[in-house]
Amino acid sequence: MVKDMTKGNPMKIIIRFCLPLMMGNLFQQFYNMADTIIVGKFVGKTALSAVGSVGPLNFLVIGSILGLCTGFAIPIAQSFGAQDFKKLRKITANIIYTSIAMGVLLTIAVVVFTKPLLRVLNTPDDIFRDAYNYIVIIFIGIGATMLYNIVSSIIRSLGDSKTPLYFLIFSSFLNIGLDLLLIIAFKMGVRGAAIATVISQLVSGILCLVFVIKNYPMLHFQEGDRKVDFKCIKELVGNGVPMALQCSITAVGSVMLQSCVNTLGSNAIAAMTIGGKTQLMIVLPSETIGITMATYCGQNLGAKKYDRIKKGVLNGTILGIAYSFVAFFIARYLGSYIGLLFIDGSETAVLALSQRFLDTCSWFYPVLTFIFIYRNSLQGLGYGTTAMFAGFFELAARGGVGFGFVLKYGFAAACFANPVAWFAADFLLVPAYFIVMKKLKRQFGQIEQVEAGAKND
Repeated sequence: MVKDMTKGNPMKIIIRFCLPLMMGNLFQQFYNMADTIIVGKFVGKTALSAVGSVGPLNFLVIGSILGLCTGFAIPIAQSFGAQDFKKLRKITANIIYTSIAMGVLLTIAVVVFTKPLLRVLNTPDDIFRDAYNYIVIIFIGIGATMLYNIVSSIIRSLGDSKTPLYFLIFSSFLNIGLDLLLIIAFKMGVRGAAIATVISQLVSGILCLVFVIKNYPMLHFQEGDRKVDFKCIKELVGNGVPMALQCSITAVGSVMLQSCVNTLGSNAIAAMTIGGKTQLMIVLPSETIGITMATYCGQNLGAKKYDRIKKGVLNGTILGIAYSFVAFFIARYLGSYIGLLFIDGSETAVLALSQRFLDTCSWFYPVLTFIFIYRNSLQGLGYGTTAMFAGFFELAARGGVGFGFVLKYGFAAACFANPVAWFAADFLLVPAYFIVMKKLKRQFGQIEQVEAGAKND
C-alpha cells in the first residue's frame, strides 16, 4: 500500500499514483456536485442559484481546509522519503493537536460571520434564506471535513493513493443516497443537501482513521512521540498556513467575482454555477497530476534526488499539457450535455450562458495546467509561501476583471476572469520553480561534495 516514489521510472510512478487519485478526485467532485444536481433537478432554479451563489464562499473556507491539510502532510512525505519514521510519528501527533485547535477556531469564526459575508456577496433577497441555510450547515461540519482530509492527505503522502479512493467511493454513494432521502422523501430542500454532505464526510473520515490505525504500524505512537513539540508545530504551520492562505486568496478573488455576477440575476448565477462545476470535472485529470507532483517532489526532496525531481516535474508537465487538449474538445463539444446534469433542458438561456463560459475558458487550459504542476511542485519542495503569493496575483486579476469589467460589460466579461487570473498566477509560478530548482541544485551539489569528502577521509 505504501509507495516509495524515490525509486523506479518517474513517468510510470506518476501515472500509477495519479490514476487512483484521479478516480478519487472524480468521486470527490461528484460528491460535491450531488447537492447541486439533485437540488437543481428536484427543488428548482431558485434553490440551485442559492447553492451556486455560496460556491465561492464555500471554496474560501473548505478550500482553505484542503490547503491546510495538504500542507500539513508535506513534512510526512519528506520524512518518509528520508526514512525517518521517528520524526514521521512525531509530526503525525502534532498534526492532530494543531488540526483540532484550528478546526474549533475556524468553525466558530465562520458560523458567526456567515450572514454578514452573504450580504457582502450581494446575495439576492429571493435566494438569501436558502443560501444561508445551506452554507451554515456545511460550516458547522468543518470538523468532519478536516478529519477526512487530514487522514487521507497523510495516507497519500506515504504513496498510497488507492485507500482514500475506496472510502471516498463509498462516501459518495452514501451522500447521493442521503441527498435523495432528505431532499425528495423528507422535503428538506437545501438543508437536506448540506446535512447529507456533512454526514458523508464524517463517515469517510472515520473509515480512513480506522484503516490507518489497523494497517500503518509505522504511524503507531511510541514513547515520546505524543509530546507537543512547538518546533514541529511551527514547521507544520509554515507548510500548512501558506497553502491554506493560497487557497483563501484564490477564493477571495472568486468571491469578489461572484459578488459582481450576483448583480446580473439568477440566470447568470445559475450559468456560472453550472459552467464552473462542469469545468471542475473536465480539468480534473490535470489537477490530479498537479497534486501527484506535491507528494512526488516531497518524497524525492527528502531523499535528496535533484535530477529525479527535475525529470518527474517535466514528465508531469508533458502529461498535463497533453490532457489539456483533450479537455478543450470535451468542454466545447460535450459541455452542454454535462450541463444537463444540473438543470432541466427547458432552461435554454442558462445552458447557453454556461456553454459560453466553457467556450471561453477552454482555450486557456494549458495555462491552467502550468498552475497545477508548478504550484504543487513548489509546495512539495517546501516553498508554499511562493505558491501563496501567486494567489495574490490571481486575486488581483479576478477582482480587477469583476469590478472593472463585469459590472460594465456583463456576463461576457465574467467568462474571461478565470483565464486572466491563470495568466497572472503563471507569471510568478513558472519563473519561481526554475529559481528554486537552481537553488536546490547548488544545495544538493554541496551535500554530495561533503559526503564524498567524508568517504575519502
